[in-house]
Amino acid sequence: MRYLLMIYNCGRPAPEDPGFADALTRVNAFADECRRRGALVGGDALHGDNTATTVSVRDGRTLITDGPFVETHEHLGGYYILDCRNLDEALELAALCPMAEQGAIEVRPIESMPAVDNTPAGNA
Repeated sequence: MRYLLMIYNCGRPAPEDPGFADALTRVNAFADECRRRGALVGGDALHGDNTATTVSVRDGRTLITDGPFVETHEHLGGYYILDCRNLDEALELAALCPMAEQGAIEVRPIESMPAVDNTPAGNA
């Protein structure tokens, strides 16, 4: 079963910060453990929420708004997609994620929708 691990409220050191090398080592160790288990599907860091653009369609009209649309006190900073045996393994891996020490990791199962084709371009 695939799970989305959403990383919230976790500051990211800049490359020139003293803790950057250690943070990078820890994040790569986490990704290596996920790969070792055959669970890592993908993941990325996200730019800040000030770079977001929200698109919605109402009554056939496209509305584009700068910034995040949802009112929240939490900042989504990145994500991982893992293919785990079960929820217990997904939760175990989320606890190993170094960003869980300063923020929070929301774990949510990815729902399979058989009638929807989400095949990436070039993989059809």
